[in-house]
Amino acid sequence: MDTMTVPEIPARDVPEDAYLLDVREPGEWLAGHAPDAVHIPLGQLQARVGELPADRTVYVVCRVGGRSYNAAAWLNHIGRHAVNVEGGMQEWAAADRPMVSETGQPPFVA
Repeated sequence: MDTMTVPEIPARDVPEDAYLLDVREPGEWLAGHAPDAVHIPLGQLQARVGELPADRTVYVVCRVGGRSYNAAAWLNHIGRHAVNVEGGMQEWAAADRPMVSETGQPPFVA
């Protein structure tokens, strides 16, 4: 992959109406995620990239920002516009952004 700078944004500054892609593993997703996020684990991203909108910015989030950085770099490399969410869901939770869980328990960052 070409060396490039990946655009990044603090979790607290992600727009309310952003297309938010969560690339964490299923167990992490189930424990807690942003209410309107789309879940595609990083390992499935290349096969499922067609599910993402090509006409808008994709904000990519993981637990702390490493996997999402790689995902955003790859998406930008193939001609999409992607932004990494700095600090991931840990910073999302710390910024008191909304979260839901799929477990019936209060949401948390696994």
